Amino acid sequence: HRRFDYRPKTDPYCQARYTFCPTGSAIPVMKEDDVIEVYRLQAPVWEFKYGDLLGHLKIMHDAVGFKSSLTGKNYTMEWYELFQLGNCTFPHLRPGMDAPFWCNQGAACFYEGIDDAHWKENGTLVLVTTISGTMFNEMAKWVKYDNETGIYYETWTVQASPDKQSIVWFDAYECSKFILRTYQKLADLGAVFKKIQTNYTSIILFSGEPIYLGNETSIFGPQGNKTLAAAVRDFYYPFKPHWTVGEFFVDLLKIIDRVILNHQFYLFYNLEYWFLPMKFPYLKIIYEEVPLPIGSKTSFGV
Repeated sequence: HRRFDYRPKTDPYCQARYTFCPTGSAIPVMKEDDVIEVYRLQAPVWEFKYGDLLGHLKIMHDAVGFKSSLTGKNYTMEWYELFQLGNCTFPHLRPGMDAPFWCNQGAACFYEGIDDAHWKENGTLVLVTTISGTMFNEMAKWVKYDNETGIYYETWTVQASPDKQSIVWFDAYECSKFILRTYQKLADLGAVFKKIQTNYTSIILFSGEPIYLGNETSIFGPQGNKTLAAAVRDFYYPFKPHWTVGEFFVDLLKIIDRVILNHQFYLFYNLEYWFLPMKFPYLKIIYEEVPLPIGSKTSFGV
């Protein structure tokens, strides 16, 4: 997943049904001798709206919590889409614009408090390590860098087969990947993690070797490939929001026809388009263990 030099301004066309990070605040500077508990937080996606519904499918959202021993204050940090998941996964086809229009930025959100009920009721709230104030402050600097350079949400992992050793063509870039990067940064700073099982959700597409198609200009620009541009737009059309059940089922049949019967998928990744020759089982949601990182016990004397 590519790093960028800066985060571009979002277009006013991109609108969120739910405000991004409504109570967000700056990350505080902790006193160096503070002892801060670090918590693994996980709950079903859209738990606030649907309860445990997506939890049964193991579609989970991840975050990390902190508790300062000096102040007693709790904090939550997470990374998610600025304009909800659908906008990050599929584009808008706007009238008068040839190229699909993406509202696919993601970002970190930090705020005071941990909503115990939200994380505990259908998910996880468990202590994973303890760090010093110095380590927390170093992590905060890294979060700023990570947030300014890793700016686009990517829903899909794309790999060659369901085998554990399978080639991964494209890595997802979503909430769990941010938490894994944060844990790794803390381990690099000297955090020692508890030996507990930690699982994460991945939504995987299965494909033969991807074929590079080009970027927005080379496909949709004045000198672009009109046939390819029409094929890409045509592929994304059935994924638009639906106003009636009838519309949804008609477009669902089109999606099945393209992806499963004709083995086609167009992926937008790092501002470029790729063609995926889809393979059985086409799509799978997995909930698999990714162990907590191993840290050094000598750093910072924690």
